[in-house]
Amino acid sequence: MLQNLETLSREARSWPFEQARNLLAHVLKKRLSDAERDAAKLLIDAGKTDEALATFEALNKPVILETGYGPSGLPHMGTFGEVARTTMVRNAFRALTGDHWATRLIAFSDDMDGLRKVPEGIPNPEMLREDLHLPLTKVRDPFGTHDSFGAHNNARLRAFLDSFGFEYEFMSSTETYRSGRFDAALLTMLERFDKVMGIMLPTLGEERRATYSPFLPISPITGHVLQVPTLERNVEKGTIVFDDPAGGRTEVPVTGGHVKLQWKPDWAMRWTALDVDYEMSGKDLIESVRESSKLCRAIGGVPPEGFNYELFLDIEGKKISKSKGNGLTMEEWLRYGTPESLSWYMFQSPKSAKSLHFNVIPRATDDYLSFIEQYKMQEPAKRMDNAVWHIHSGQPPQSASPVSFALLLNLVGVANASTKDQLWAYFAKYLPDATPENEPVLDRLMGYALNYYEDFVKPSKTYRLPDDKEKAALLDLAERLKALPADTTDGEVIQGEVYAVGKAHEFEPLRAWFQALYEVLLGASQGPRFGSFAAIYGLPQTIALLEAGANGELAA
Repeated sequence: MLQNLETLSREARSWPFEQARNLLAHVLKKRLSDAERDAAKLLIDAGKTDEALATFEALNKPVILETGYGPSGLPHMGTFGEVARTTMVRNAFRALTGDHWATRLIAFSDDMDGLRKVPEGIPNPEMLREDLHLPLTKVRDPFGTHDSFGAHNNARLRAFLDSFGFEYEFMSSTETYRSGRFDAALLTMLERFDKVMGIMLPTLGEERRATYSPFLPISPITGHVLQVPTLERNVEKGTIVFDDPAGGRTEVPVTGGHVKLQWKPDWAMRWTALDVDYEMSGKDLIESVRESSKLCRAIGGVPPEGFNYELFLDIEGKKISKSKGNGLTMEEWLRYGTPESLSWYMFQSPKSAKSLHFNVIPRATDDYLSFIEQYKMQEPAKRMDNAVWHIHSGQPPQSASPVSFALLLNLVGVANASTKDQLWAYFAKYLPDATPENEPVLDRLMGYALNYYEDFVKPSKTYRLPDDKEKAALLDLAERLKALPADTTDGEVIQGEVYAVGKAHEFEPLRAWFQALYEVLLGASQGPRFGSFAAIYGLPQTIALLEAGANGELAA
Protein backbone atom coordinates (compact mmCIF):
# COMPACT_ATOMS: atom_id res chain seq x y z
CA MET A 1 0.00 0.00 0.00
CA LEU A 2 2.72 2.48 0.99
CA GLN A 3 5.64 0.72 -0.71
CA ASN A 4 7.73 1.82 -3.70
CA LEU A 5 6.90 5.48 -3.11
CA GLU A 6 10.25 6.64 -1.76
CA THR A 7 11.23 8.84 -4.71
CA LEU A 8 7.85 10.59 -4.89
CA SER A 9 7.85 11.02 -1.09
CA ARG A 10 11.19 12.83 -1.11
CA GLU A 11 9.81 15.41 -3.54
CA ALA A 12 6.28 15.76 -2.13
CA ARG A 13 5.52 19.23 -0.78
CA SER A 14 2.49 18.66 1.44
CA TRP A 15 3.09 19.25 5.12
CA PRO A 16 2.88 15.57 6.26
CA PHE A 17 5.79 14.71 3.95
CA GLU A 18 7.77 17.70 5.19
CA GLN A 19 7.19 16.43 8.72
CA ALA A 20 8.09 12.87 7.73
CA ARG A 21 11.43 14.02 6.35
CA ASN A 22 12.09 15.98 9.54
CA LEU A 23 11.20 12.90 11.59
CA LEU A 24 13.56 10.72 9.57
CA ALA A 25 16.43 13.16 10.08
CA HIS A 26 15.64 13.32 13.82
CA VAL A 27 15.64 9.54 14.26
CA LEU A 28 18.89 9.08 12.35
CA LYS A 29 20.59 11.78 14.43
CA LYS A 30 19.19 10.36 17.67
CA ARG A 31 20.27 6.76 17.06
CA LEU A 32 23.44 6.91 14.96
CA SER A 33 26.86 8.52 14.94
CA ASP A 34 27.63 11.14 12.28
CA ALA A 35 29.38 8.65 10.02
CA GLU A 36 26.69 6.04 10.46
CA ARG A 37 24.00 8.61 9.82
CA ASP A 38 25.53 9.65 6.51
CA ALA A 39 25.81 6.03 5.38
CA ALA A 40 22.25 5.23 6.42
CA LYS A 41 20.93 8.34 4.69
CA LEU A 42 22.58 7.31 1.42
CA LEU A 43 20.90 3.92 1.58
CA ILE A 44 17.49 5.34 2.47
CA ASP A 45 17.69 7.99 -0.27
CA ALA A 46 18.48 5.19 -2.71
CA GLY A 47 15.27 3.41 -1.72
CA LYS A 48 17.12 0.83 0.38
CA THR A 49 15.65 1.42 3.83
CA ASP A 50 15.50 -2.34 4.39
CA GLU A 51 19.26 -2.52 3.83
CA ALA A 52 19.86 0.40 6.20
CA LEU A 53 17.84 -1.34 8.91
CA ALA A 54 19.80 -4.55 8.39
CA THR A 55 23.11 -2.70 8.54
CA PHE A 56 22.55 -0.55 11.62
CA GLU A 57 21.21 -2.36 14.67
CA ALA A 58 20.22 0.90 16.40
CA LEU A 59 17.60 1.49 13.75
CA ASN A 60 15.94 -1.86 14.38
CA LYS A 61 13.22 -0.65 16.71
CA PRO A 62 9.97 1.12 15.89
CA VAL A 63 9.67 4.85 15.40
CA ILE A 64 7.32 6.09 18.14
CA LEU A 65 4.74 8.81 17.52
CA GLU A 66 2.59 10.03 20.41
CA THR A 67 -0.56 12.05 20.89
CA GLY A 68 -1.78 13.24 24.27
CA TYR A 69 -5.29 13.62 25.66
CA GLY A 70 -6.45 15.18 28.92
CA PRO A 71 -9.73 13.44 29.84
CA SER A 72 -10.99 16.13 32.22
CA GLY A 73 -13.69 16.89 29.63
CA LEU A 74 -15.33 15.07 26.78
CA PRO A 75 -13.16 14.42 23.69
CA HIS A 76 -13.37 17.25 21.16
CA MET A 77 -12.17 18.11 17.69
CA GLY A 78 -8.70 19.12 18.82
CA THR A 79 -8.20 15.62 20.22
CA PHE A 80 -9.34 13.97 17.03
CA GLY A 81 -7.35 16.40 14.91
CA GLU A 82 -4.12 15.56 16.67
CA VAL A 83 -4.56 11.83 16.08
CA ALA A 84 -5.65 12.37 12.46
CA ARG A 85 -2.73 14.66 11.67
CA THR A 86 -0.19 12.47 13.42
CA THR A 87 -1.51 9.50 11.46
CA MET A 88 -0.95 11.48 8.27
CA VAL A 89 2.69 12.08 9.27
CA ARG A 90 3.06 8.42 10.17
CA ASN A 91 1.78 7.28 6.77
CA ALA A 92 4.03 9.79 5.01
CA PHE A 93 7.01 8.39 6.96
CA ARG A 94 6.03 4.87 5.96
CA ALA A 95 5.93 5.90 2.29
CA LEU A 96 9.23 7.76 2.61
CA THR A 97 10.93 4.63 3.96
CA GLY A 98 9.23 2.13 1.66
CA ASP A 99 7.10 0.86 4.53
CA HIS A 100 10.07 -1.16 5.79
CA TRP A 101 10.44 0.65 9.12
CA ALA A 102 8.00 -0.28 11.89
CA THR A 103 6.09 2.58 13.51
CA ARG A 104 3.82 2.87 16.53
CA LEU A 105 1.31 5.57 17.38
CA ILE A 106 0.55 5.89 21.10
CA ALA A 107 -2.65 7.70 22.12
CA PHE A 108 -1.80 8.64 25.71
CA SER A 109 -4.49 9.64 28.19
CA ASP A 110 -3.37 11.73 31.17
CA ASP A 111 -6.12 10.15 33.28
CA MET A 112 -4.19 10.12 36.56
CA ASP A 113 -4.36 13.90 36.76
CA GLY A 114 -6.52 15.32 39.56
CA LEU A 115 -9.93 16.80 38.70
CA ARG A 116 -9.40 20.50 39.38
CA LYS A 117 -12.79 21.87 38.32
CA VAL A 118 -16.16 20.61 37.15
CA PRO A 119 -16.48 20.82 33.33
CA GLU A 120 -19.48 22.68 31.96
CA GLY A 121 -22.39 20.77 30.47
CA ILE A 122 -21.80 17.57 32.45
CA PRO A 123 -24.70 15.77 34.22
CA ASN A 124 -24.62 15.34 38.00
CA PRO A 125 -22.14 18.18 38.60
CA GLU A 126 -22.64 17.87 42.36
CA MET A 127 -21.12 14.38 42.19
CA LEU A 128 -18.04 15.75 40.47
CA ARG A 129 -17.74 18.56 43.02
CA GLU A 130 -17.59 15.93 45.76
CA ASP A 131 -14.78 14.16 43.87
CA LEU A 132 -12.60 17.19 43.15
CA HIS A 133 -8.83 16.55 43.45
CA LEU A 134 -9.19 12.80 42.98
CA PRO A 135 -7.42 11.24 39.98
CA LEU A 136 -9.77 11.17 36.99
CA THR A 137 -9.80 7.38 37.15
CA LYS A 138 -11.12 7.64 40.72
CA VAL A 139 -13.75 10.31 40.02
CA ARG A 140 -17.20 8.73 39.75
CA ASP A 141 -18.72 8.69 36.28
CA PRO A 142 -21.56 11.27 36.16
CA PHE A 143 -22.99 9.45 33.14
CA GLY A 144 -23.29 6.20 35.10
CA THR A 145 -21.83 4.03 32.35
CA HIS A 146 -18.23 3.37 33.44
CA ASP A 147 -16.14 2.81 36.55
CA SER A 148 -14.87 6.39 36.51
CA PHE A 149 -15.13 9.72 34.73
CA GLY A 150 -11.70 9.12 33.20
CA ALA A 151 -12.75 5.69 31.94
CA HIS A 152 -15.92 7.18 30.44
CA ASN A 153 -14.02 9.86 28.53
CA ASN A 154 -11.33 7.41 27.46
CA ALA A 155 -14.04 5.12 26.08
CA ARG A 156 -15.61 8.00 24.17
CA LEU A 157 -12.27 8.81 22.58
CA ARG A 158 -11.45 5.22 21.71
CA ALA A 159 -14.89 4.51 20.29
CA PHE A 160 -14.55 7.35 17.85
CA LEU A 161 -10.96 6.58 16.88
CA ASP A 162 -11.93 2.93 16.38
CA SER A 163 -14.94 3.84 14.26
CA PHE A 164 -12.71 5.86 11.99
CA GLY A 165 -10.23 3.03 11.61
CA PHE A 166 -7.17 4.65 13.18
CA GLU A 167 -4.32 2.30 14.00
CA TYR A 168 -3.06 3.24 17.46
CA GLU A 169 -2.15 1.91 20.89
CA PHE A 170 -4.13 3.40 23.74
CA MET A 171 -2.14 4.02 26.91
CA SER A 172 -3.54 5.10 30.27
CA SER A 173 -1.43 7.25 32.59
CA THR A 174 -2.92 5.52 35.63
CA GLU A 175 -2.12 2.04 34.35
CA THR A 176 1.35 2.99 33.13
CA TYR A 177 2.36 4.64 36.42
CA ARG A 178 1.07 1.69 38.42
CA SER A 179 2.66 -0.93 36.17
CA GLY A 180 6.16 0.32 36.95
CA ARG A 181 6.95 1.26 33.36
CA PHE A 182 7.77 4.80 34.43
CA ASP A 183 9.69 3.80 37.57
CA ALA A 184 13.21 4.16 36.15
CA ALA A 185 12.48 7.62 34.72
CA LEU A 186 10.78 8.68 37.97
CA LEU A 187 13.79 7.61 40.02
CA THR A 188 16.07 9.55 37.67
CA MET A 189 13.89 12.62 38.11
CA LEU A 190 14.13 12.18 41.88
CA GLU A 191 17.92 11.91 41.62
CA ARG A 192 18.09 15.04 39.44
CA PHE A 193 15.49 16.94 41.41
CA ASP A 194 17.63 20.07 41.70
CA LYS A 195 18.16 20.25 37.92
CA VAL A 196 14.43 19.88 37.36
CA MET A 197 13.66 22.62 39.88
CA GLY A 198 16.28 24.84 38.27
CA ILE A 199 14.44 24.59 34.97
CA MET A 200 10.93 24.97 36.35
CA LEU A 201 11.21 27.64 39.05
CA PRO A 202 12.17 30.54 36.70
CA THR A 203 8.97 29.86 34.73
CA LEU A 204 6.70 30.26 37.77
CA GLY A 205 5.26 33.17 39.70
CA GLU A 206 6.61 34.00 43.15
CA GLU A 207 3.72 32.44 45.05
CA ARG A 208 3.84 29.15 43.15
CA ARG A 209 7.63 28.92 43.39
CA ALA A 210 7.31 28.78 47.17
CA THR A 211 5.30 25.53 47.09
CA TYR A 212 6.24 23.93 43.74
CA SER A 213 7.41 20.36 43.42
CA PRO A 214 7.52 18.27 40.25
CA PHE A 215 6.05 15.40 42.30
CA LEU A 216 2.34 15.38 43.15
CA PRO A 217 1.88 12.74 45.84
CA ILE A 218 -1.36 10.78 46.09
CA SER A 219 -2.65 11.07 49.66
CA PRO A 220 -2.82 7.60 51.24
CA ILE A 221 -5.78 8.88 53.30
CA THR A 222 -8.00 10.89 50.93
CA GLY A 223 -6.71 9.66 47.57
CA HIS A 224 -6.37 13.29 46.45
CA VAL A 225 -3.63 14.41 44.06
CA LEU A 226 -1.80 16.90 46.27
CA GLN A 227 0.02 20.03 45.16
CA VAL A 228 2.35 20.34 48.15
CA PRO A 229 6.07 21.02 48.60
CA THR A 230 8.54 18.15 48.79
CA LEU A 231 10.04 18.42 52.28
CA GLU A 232 12.62 15.64 52.00
CA ARG A 233 14.03 13.39 49.30
CA ASN A 234 15.60 9.98 49.83
CA VAL A 235 17.24 8.96 46.57
CA GLU A 236 18.47 5.61 47.91
CA LYS A 237 15.00 4.62 49.09
CA GLY A 238 13.28 6.27 46.14
CA THR A 239 10.89 8.25 48.36
CA ILE A 240 9.74 11.77 49.10
CA VAL A 241 8.35 13.29 52.29
CA PHE A 242 5.52 15.81 52.28
CA ASP A 243 2.90 17.27 54.59
CA ASP A 244 -0.46 15.60 53.94
CA PRO A 245 -3.31 17.96 55.00
CA ALA A 246 -5.25 14.90 56.13
CA GLY A 247 -2.50 13.07 57.98
CA GLY A 248 0.58 15.17 58.61
CA ARG A 249 4.13 14.28 57.61
CA THR A 250 4.04 11.37 55.17
CA GLU A 251 6.61 9.41 53.16
CA VAL A 252 5.76 7.62 49.90
CA PRO A 253 7.78 6.07 47.06
CA VAL A 254 7.83 7.97 43.76
CA THR A 255 7.30 4.68 41.94
CA GLY A 256 4.35 2.36 41.46
CA GLY A 257 1.68 5.02 41.10
CA HIS A 258 2.15 6.68 44.51
CA VAL A 259 2.91 10.04 42.89
CA LYS A 260 1.92 11.83 39.71
CA LEU A 261 4.23 14.34 38.05
CA GLN A 262 3.27 17.91 37.26
CA TRP A 263 2.32 18.03 33.61
CA LYS A 264 5.49 19.52 32.11
CA PRO A 265 7.81 17.15 34.01
CA ASP A 266 5.30 14.39 33.23
CA TRP A 267 5.51 15.16 29.50
CA ALA A 268 9.31 15.11 29.63
CA MET A 269 9.36 11.88 31.65
CA ARG A 270 6.94 10.24 29.20
CA TRP A 271 9.08 11.18 26.20
CA THR A 272 12.05 9.61 27.95
CA ALA A 273 10.41 6.47 29.30
CA LEU A 274 8.52 5.68 26.09
CA ASP A 275 11.37 6.85 23.81
CA VAL A 276 8.99 9.07 21.84
CA ASP A 277 10.30 10.28 18.46
CA TYR A 278 7.48 12.59 17.37
CA GLU A 279 4.69 14.59 19.00
CA MET A 280 2.83 17.61 17.68
CA SER A 281 1.03 20.17 19.81
CA GLY A 282 -0.97 23.38 19.61
CA LYS A 283 0.60 26.78 19.14
CA ASP A 284 -0.38 27.69 22.70
CA LEU A 285 2.07 25.09 24.01
CA ILE A 286 5.24 26.34 22.30
CA GLU A 287 6.77 27.53 25.60
CA SER A 288 5.67 24.33 27.33
CA VAL A 289 7.36 22.23 24.65
CA ARG A 290 10.55 24.23 25.11
CA GLU A 291 10.53 23.75 28.90
CA SER A 292 9.60 20.07 28.69
CA SER A 293 12.43 19.54 26.19
CA LYS A 294 14.91 20.98 28.71
CA LEU A 295 13.51 18.66 31.38
CA CYS A 296 13.75 15.70 29.02
CA ARG A 297 17.44 16.37 28.43
CA ALA A 298 18.00 16.87 32.16
CA ILE A 299 16.86 13.30 32.88
CA GLY A 300 18.85 11.82 30.01
CA GLY A 301 16.23 11.75 27.26
CA VAL A 302 16.07 13.18 23.75
CA PRO A 303 13.07 15.45 23.05
CA PRO A 304 10.98 14.32 20.09
CA GLU A 305 10.64 16.02 16.75
CA GLY A 306 7.61 18.29 16.88
CA PHE A 307 5.16 20.46 14.99
CA ASN A 308 3.04 23.32 16.31
CA TYR A 309 -0.40 23.67 14.76
CA GLU A 310 -2.78 26.60 15.05
CA LEU A 311 -5.83 26.37 17.29
CA PHE A 312 -9.45 25.97 16.27
CA LEU A 313 -11.82 28.84 16.99
CA ASP A 314 -15.54 28.82 17.71
CA ILE A 315 -18.10 30.89 15.81
CA GLU A 316 -17.16 33.96 17.92
CA GLY A 317 -13.44 33.56 17.17
CA LYS A 318 -12.58 32.20 20.62
CA LYS A 319 -10.35 29.19 21.28
CA ILE A 320 -12.38 26.01 21.66
CA SER A 321 -12.08 24.32 25.03
CA LYS A 322 -13.09 20.84 26.13
CA SER A 323 -13.98 22.18 29.58
CA LYS A 324 -16.15 25.00 28.21
CA GLY A 325 -17.69 22.83 25.53
CA ASN A 326 -17.78 25.74 23.07
CA GLY A 327 -16.62 23.75 20.05
CA LEU A 328 -18.16 21.05 17.94
CA THR A 329 -18.08 17.57 19.37
CA MET A 330 -17.11 14.71 17.12
CA GLU A 331 -20.64 13.33 17.39
CA GLU A 332 -22.08 16.65 16.24
CA TRP A 333 -19.90 16.80 13.16
CA LEU A 334 -20.84 13.23 12.28
CA ARG A 335 -24.53 14.06 12.47
CA TYR A 336 -24.08 16.52 9.60
CA GLY A 337 -20.98 15.46 7.69
CA THR A 338 -18.84 12.47 6.77
CA PRO A 339 -15.75 11.40 8.74
CA GLU A 340 -13.77 12.02 5.54
CA SER A 341 -14.91 15.64 5.43
CA LEU A 342 -13.69 16.06 9.01
CA SER A 343 -10.29 14.62 8.08
CA TRP A 344 -10.17 16.91 5.05
CA TYR A 345 -10.75 19.88 7.36
CA MET A 346 -7.95 18.71 9.64
CA PHE A 347 -5.53 18.34 6.73
CA GLN A 348 -5.93 21.85 5.36
CA SER A 349 -3.42 24.51 6.49
CA PRO A 350 -2.68 23.24 10.01
CA LYS A 351 -0.60 26.34 10.74
CA SER A 352 -3.56 28.66 10.07
CA ALA A 353 -6.28 29.31 12.66
CA LYS A 354 -9.64 28.06 11.42
CA SER A 355 -13.20 28.38 12.64
CA LEU A 356 -14.74 25.14 13.80
CA HIS A 357 -18.52 25.37 13.91
CA PHE A 358 -21.53 24.00 12.06
CA ASN A 359 -21.26 26.43 9.15
CA VAL A 360 -18.03 24.88 7.86
CA ILE A 361 -19.41 21.36 7.39
CA PRO A 362 -21.17 21.70 3.98
CA ARG A 363 -18.15 23.37 2.36
CA ALA A 364 -15.75 20.82 3.87
CA THR A 365 -17.92 17.99 2.57
CA ASP A 366 -18.03 19.34 -0.99
CA ASP A 367 -14.33 20.23 -0.99
CA TYR A 368 -13.49 16.66 -0.01
CA LEU A 369 -15.67 15.34 -2.86
CA SER A 370 -13.96 17.65 -5.35
CA PHE A 371 -10.50 16.48 -4.23
CA ILE A 372 -11.57 12.88 -4.93
CA GLU A 373 -12.46 13.88 -8.48
CA GLN A 374 -9.18 15.77 -8.91
CA TYR A 375 -7.17 12.79 -7.68
CA LYS A 376 -8.44 10.57 -10.50
CA MET A 377 -6.95 12.91 -13.12
CA GLN A 378 -3.66 13.76 -11.40
CA GLU A 379 -0.22 12.37 -12.18
CA PRO A 380 1.41 10.31 -9.40
CA ALA A 381 3.56 13.17 -8.06
CA LYS A 382 0.54 15.44 -7.68
CA ARG A 383 -1.52 12.71 -6.05
CA MET A 384 0.96 12.49 -3.17
CA ASP A 385 0.11 16.05 -2.19
CA ASN A 386 -3.65 15.67 -2.60
CA ALA A 387 -5.43 15.69 0.77
CA VAL A 388 -7.33 12.50 -0.04
CA TRP A 389 -4.07 10.54 -0.35
CA HIS A 390 -3.37 11.39 3.28
CA ILE A 391 -6.97 10.95 4.43
CA HIS A 392 -7.16 7.43 3.00
CA SER A 393 -3.59 6.26 3.76
CA GLY A 394 -2.61 6.28 0.10
CA GLN A 395 -5.71 4.49 -1.18
CA PRO A 396 -8.54 6.99 -1.81
CA PRO A 397 -11.81 5.66 -3.25
CA GLN A 398 -12.26 5.53 -7.02
CA SER A 399 -15.42 7.63 -6.86
CA ALA A 400 -17.29 9.82 -4.44
CA SER A 401 -20.77 11.21 -5.04
CA PRO A 402 -22.39 12.10 -8.38
CA VAL A 403 -23.87 15.25 -6.82
CA SER A 404 -22.70 17.81 -4.30
CA PHE A 405 -23.81 18.18 -0.71
CA ALA A 406 -24.94 21.76 -1.46
CA LEU A 407 -27.24 20.47 -4.19
CA LEU A 408 -28.74 17.88 -1.85
CA LEU A 409 -29.39 20.56 0.79
CA ASN A 410 -31.35 22.61 -1.69
CA LEU A 411 -33.19 19.58 -3.03
CA VAL A 412 -34.26 18.72 0.52
CA GLY A 413 -35.63 22.23 0.99
CA VAL A 414 -37.42 22.64 -2.32
CA ALA A 415 -38.84 19.11 -2.27
CA ASN A 416 -39.80 19.45 1.38
CA ALA A 417 -38.24 16.01 1.87
CA SER A 418 -37.95 14.33 5.23
CA THR A 419 -36.69 10.86 4.21
CA LYS A 420 -34.03 9.34 1.99
CA ASP A 421 -36.72 7.52 0.01
CA GLN A 422 -38.20 10.83 -1.04
CA LEU A 423 -34.81 12.04 -2.23
CA TRP A 424 -34.03 8.82 -4.08
CA ALA A 425 -37.31 9.22 -5.97
CA TYR A 426 -35.94 12.40 -7.57
CA PHE A 427 -32.91 10.49 -8.84
CA ALA A 428 -35.01 7.84 -10.62
CA LYS A 429 -34.71 9.62 -13.97
CA TYR A 430 -31.45 11.53 -13.45
CA LEU A 431 -29.52 8.43 -12.31
CA PRO A 432 -31.78 5.52 -13.23
CA ASP A 433 -29.23 2.86 -12.29
CA ALA A 434 -28.29 4.41 -8.94
CA THR A 435 -29.29 2.67 -5.72
CA PRO A 436 -28.24 3.03 -2.07
CA GLU A 437 -26.16 -0.10 -2.57
CA ASN A 438 -24.13 1.05 -5.59
CA GLU A 439 -24.00 4.73 -4.57
CA PRO A 440 -23.36 4.41 -0.82
CA VAL A 441 -21.69 7.83 -0.50
CA LEU A 442 -24.69 9.55 -2.04
CA ASP A 443 -26.98 7.62 0.29
CA ARG A 444 -24.95 8.72 3.32
CA LEU A 445 -24.90 12.33 2.12
CA MET A 446 -28.69 12.29 1.89
CA GLY A 447 -28.91 11.46 5.59
CA TYR A 448 -26.48 14.23 6.51
CA ALA A 449 -28.33 16.70 4.28
CA LEU A 450 -31.68 15.89 5.89
CA ASN A 451 -30.22 16.48 9.35
CA TYR A 452 -28.36 19.65 8.42
CA TYR A 453 -31.29 21.18 6.59
CA GLU A 454 -33.72 20.52 9.43
CA ASP A 455 -31.42 21.89 12.14
CA PHE A 456 -29.71 24.83 10.42
CA VAL A 457 -31.02 25.73 6.97
CA LYS A 458 -34.76 25.55 7.46
CA PRO A 459 -34.89 27.90 10.49
CA SER A 460 -32.88 30.56 8.66
CA LYS A 461 -34.42 30.40 5.18
CA THR A 462 -35.61 33.78 3.89
CA TYR A 463 -37.23 34.10 0.47
CA ARG A 464 -37.54 37.48 -1.20
CA LEU A 465 -39.71 38.96 -3.92
CA PRO A 466 -38.12 39.44 -7.35
CA ASP A 467 -37.84 42.89 -8.84
CA ASP A 468 -39.39 43.52 -12.28
CA LYS A 469 -36.23 42.58 -14.18
CA GLU A 470 -35.79 39.37 -12.20
CA LYS A 471 -39.47 38.45 -12.60
CA ALA A 472 -39.24 38.79 -16.36
CA ALA A 473 -36.09 36.65 -16.42
CA LEU A 474 -37.64 33.93 -14.24
CA LEU A 475 -40.69 33.70 -16.48
CA ASP A 476 -38.46 33.70 -19.59
CA LEU A 477 -36.46 30.79 -18.16
CA ALA A 478 -39.67 28.92 -17.40
CA GLU A 479 -40.80 29.30 -21.02
CA ARG A 480 -37.44 28.16 -22.37
CA LEU A 481 -37.51 25.08 -20.18
CA LYS A 482 -41.04 24.30 -21.39
CA ALA A 483 -39.60 24.12 -24.89
CA LEU A 484 -37.26 21.29 -23.82
CA PRO A 485 -38.43 17.67 -23.64
CA ALA A 486 -40.11 17.16 -20.27
CA ASP A 487 -37.81 14.26 -19.44
CA THR A 488 -34.58 16.22 -20.00
CA THR A 489 -31.94 15.19 -17.45
CA ASP A 490 -28.91 16.80 -19.07
CA GLY A 491 -27.82 19.42 -16.57
CA GLU A 492 -25.52 21.12 -19.09
CA VAL A 493 -28.40 21.69 -21.52
CA ILE A 494 -30.47 23.27 -18.76
CA GLN A 495 -27.51 25.30 -17.52
CA GLY A 496 -27.07 26.64 -21.05
CA GLU A 497 -30.61 28.02 -20.97
CA VAL A 498 -29.95 29.59 -17.57
CA TYR A 499 -26.87 31.39 -18.93
CA ALA A 500 -28.75 32.48 -22.05
CA VAL A 501 -31.51 34.08 -19.98
CA GLY A 502 -29.02 35.91 -17.78
CA LYS A 503 -27.27 37.38 -20.80
CA ALA A 504 -30.52 38.18 -22.65
CA HIS A 505 -31.78 40.18 -19.67
CA GLU A 506 -28.40 41.92 -19.31
CA PHE A 507 -27.53 40.95 -15.74
CA GLU A 508 -24.21 42.58 -14.94
CA PRO A 509 -22.32 40.88 -13.52
CA LEU A 510 -23.87 37.56 -14.52
CA ARG A 511 -23.55 36.20 -10.99
CA ALA A 512 -26.28 38.67 -9.98
CA TRP A 513 -28.68 36.53 -12.00
CA PHE A 514 -27.64 33.37 -10.18
CA GLN A 515 -27.88 35.14 -6.85
CA ALA A 516 -31.43 36.16 -7.73
CA LEU A 517 -32.29 32.52 -8.55
CA TYR A 518 -30.98 31.38 -5.17
CA GLU A 519 -32.59 34.14 -3.11
CA VAL A 520 -35.99 34.04 -4.82
CA LEU A 521 -36.31 30.28 -5.39
CA LEU A 522 -34.20 28.70 -2.63
CA GLY A 523 -34.27 31.29 0.14
CA ALA A 524 -30.47 31.42 0.30
CA SER A 525 -27.72 33.73 -0.94
CA GLN A 526 -25.88 30.91 -2.72
CA GLY A 527 -26.66 27.49 -4.05
CA PRO A 528 -25.70 24.62 -6.33
CA ARG A 529 -25.18 24.60 -10.08
CA PHE A 530 -28.74 25.35 -11.16
CA GLY A 531 -28.74 23.11 -14.23
CA SER A 532 -27.77 20.05 -12.18
CA PHE A 533 -30.36 20.93 -9.54
CA ALA A 534 -33.13 21.27 -12.13
CA ALA A 535 -32.12 18.02 -13.84
CA ILE A 536 -32.57 16.10 -10.58
CA TYR A 537 -35.62 18.00 -9.35
CA GLY A 538 -37.29 17.53 -12.73
CA LEU A 539 -38.22 20.04 -15.44
CA PRO A 540 -41.97 20.20 -14.65
CA GLN A 541 -41.24 20.83 -10.97
CA THR A 542 -38.53 23.40 -11.79
CA ILE A 543 -40.86 25.27 -14.15
CA ALA A 544 -43.52 25.38 -11.44
CA LEU A 545 -40.90 26.66 -8.98
CA LEU A 546 -39.81 29.41 -11.36
CA GLU A 547 -43.39 30.56 -11.88
CA ALA A 548 -44.14 30.49 -8.15
CA GLY A 549 -41.02 32.55 -7.44
CA ALA A 550 -41.80 35.04 -10.18
CA ASN A 551 -45.31 35.54 -8.83
CA GLY A 552 -44.11 36.06 -5.24
CA GLU A 553 -45.73 32.89 -3.91
CA LEU A 554 -42.55 31.58 -2.27
CA ALA A 555 -41.87 34.81 -0.37
CA ALA A 556 -45.43 34.80 0.87
